[in-house]
Amino acid sequence: ALGEDYHGVLLKRLKKLCTVMRTMGGEQKPYVDTGPVLEKPVAASAGLGWQGKSTILLQKGYGTWLFLGVIITTLDLTPSPKQPNRCGSCTRCIEACPTAAIIAPYQLDARKCLAYLTIEHQGAIPVAYRAALGDRVYGCDDCLDVCPWNRWAQNTKEARFTARSHPILRETLSWTEEKFVEHFRGTPIKRLGLLRWWRNALTVLGNTGGHEDIPAVLQLINHNNAMVAEHARWAEEQIRQRLDKQWIA
Repeated sequence: ALGEDYHGVLLKRLKKLCTVMRTMGGEQKPYVDTGPVLEKPVAASAGLGWQGKSTILLQKGYGTWLFLGVIITTLDLTPSPKQPNRCGSCTRCIEACPTAAIIAPYQLDARKCLAYLTIEHQGAIPVAYRAALGDRVYGCDDCLDVCPWNRWAQNTKEARFTARSHPILRETLSWTEEKFVEHFRGTPIKRLGLLRWWRNALTVLGNTGGHEDIPAVLQLINHNNAMVAEHARWAEEQIRQRLDKQWIA
């Protein structure tokens, strides 16, 4: 997420491919997570891989580390053969999920998924899932990380996906919207906006923060955004409780 946003990189490539396809006739429309297209089942139907028990698309040569793009076309193209499901009896992704969001093989409850809660969800992160977030500020890849098919995965050759340096969390609690946009410009994190970034950062500080983080957290306790203020109060309480336990020990 600290590299360049894959949506823009991939969309540019798809548009170039669409230009080539137009010489073959027909009409084309590219999508990269931008339209009402179910990318994973479409990709599986196109022979690009299979959906694992985590519902993530897997590919024999790349494991779970894939970006998906779609071109809808009127051309009559011969599809590639569908790939068989190669998950077998493996349940590593189900066991690795920190919130048990994979409620059954091939069934994901997005309301429990940390990736959904930290990226797509607009409101407060439910208290029941805050501790499970640990030190993750944006997303969760646990179900992807543990997949044994990743043993054949390779590092990207796309330099634009190289991660930038991570800011010190407590310092971001005093950022302006302009500073936030400047720092995360061109990355997927930018679309969170400052308020939801604070929500995530405060949750992480509540889980991992120390005495040095409390002054920064206190700056947001009376914020006019109720979500931010509540997360700040929760973070302070968690930090102080942890410090008290350490002192007693």
